[in-house]
Amino acid sequence: MAYREIRIIGDPVLRTPCEWVKDIDDTVKSLVEDLLETVDEDGRAGLAANQIGVGLRAFSWNIDGEIGYVINPRLVEVSQDEYQDGDEGCLSVPGLWFPTERAWYARAEGIDLDGKPVVLEGEELMARCIQHECDHLEGHLYLDRLDRKNRAKAMKELRAQGL
Repeated sequence: MAYREIRIIGDPVLRTPCEWVKDIDDTVKSLVEDLLETVDEDGRAGLAANQIGVGLRAFSWNIDGEIGYVINPRLVEVSQDEYQDGDEGCLSVPGLWFPTERAWYARAEGIDLDGKPVVLEGEELMARCIQHECDHLEGHLYLDRLDRKNRAKAMKELRAQGL
């Protein structure tokens, strides 16, 4: 296992949709180990493979003391009538937190390293994590979801950081 460096906004891998995992081989097993080790730090809720430079559909999470992973996740359900609008941040957009609307509930389906089905679902923080990480795998950042005013503020702050 290896703790991996987080890719920062501006790196093209973050804006490139990830490929579906076709074969669970040693490369994928190593990727999952790296995702689990890298997300296992205070303040980290989730980590998508492209955030560590790998363009495959997988992410790990670290929510309420539970650490896990999913391969080939698909967001299959979100609440249509209940939303949350809390501050959201991202390891790939360091130091910035902005109010980001997300569905209150989310459900994703994927597989584990044995090819067995994985269902990941939750409300509040877990729902936010699922949606955030699935966005990453599609090449999107949470900044894309900000309202116009907050997006302009975020871009200004990023320029001030030299990003």
